Amino acid sequence: IPNPASSILNPATGIDTYDDHRMAMCFSLAAFGAGIRINDPYCVAKTFPDYFAAFADVTQAVPVIAIDGPSASGKGTVAQRVATQLGFHYLDSGALYRLLATAANRDGVQLDDEAALAELAARMDVRFAGEKIWLDGVLVGDALRGEQCAAAASKVAVLHQVRSALLKKQHDFRRAPGLVTDGRDMASVVFPDAALKIFLTASAEARAERRYKQLKEKGMDASINTLLQDIRARDERDTYRSAAPLQQAPDATLLDTTALNIEQAVEAVLAGYRTKCLAP
Repeated sequence: IPNPASSILNPATGIDTYDDHRMAMCFSLAAFGAGIRINDPYCVAKTFPDYFAAFADVTQAVPVIAIDGPSASGKGTVAQRVATQLGFHYLDSGALYRLLATAANRDGVQLDDEAALAELAARMDVRFAGEKIWLDGVLVGDALRGEQCAAAASKVAVLHQVRSALLKKQHDFRRAPGLVTDGRDMASVVFPDAALKIFLTASAEARAERRYKQLKEKGMDASINTLLQDIRARDERDTYRSAAPLQQAPDATLLDTTALNIEQAVEAVLAGYRTKCLAP
């Protein structure tokens, strides 16, 4: 049995097990990350020979697939389907800002009141289940995906205090067996240690057409020319904002979906995960 502390713990500080497997197992948990060596850990073989191997498995970082990209690039749909196929949790980071805008409207908080918005963001109770989203225990409807809500969300997303307040909330979604998340700065700011980083994009025209079809399917009014103008304006705002601007992480893979359908884009991400994260 390898000594699990050999590479990270201080050899000058140790706990003697006195050949007691319970001492070895209990103190390995109690001293995890504290810089203490468990001396003679081999006694765990009496009852749990694979204890330290199992311990190592559960203490490894939970894998994250971070998909960034501009508005209406299809990253949300792709991320959701990848999460479903892998059995991972899913985080729509953009929805957090839309939810904040919704909560601000509900509570009468102005969209330029940075301190009040940050306080509201910190106390929001958010839950995702498939395509359903709850805000403070109330199921949120399709209005969350409307252009008016998106425009309001884009305004609050540029505020430093708001982004800081939502950072921990996003980290809390990282749970075993894994997480797939999409947004603007998932790979560069929120999860810089993500196992796989994808920058998913498409031409502005293709994105406007996709958003138009999406809104029409939901019975919502839309103008493709207006959508195209909004997308271009949002691209510029997201790219040049001071707080976590939209940009491709240096180690992210570029995936242009202008000529791809959803199934092809999903398979491209899954192939990247298999190659980078599952290859021996």
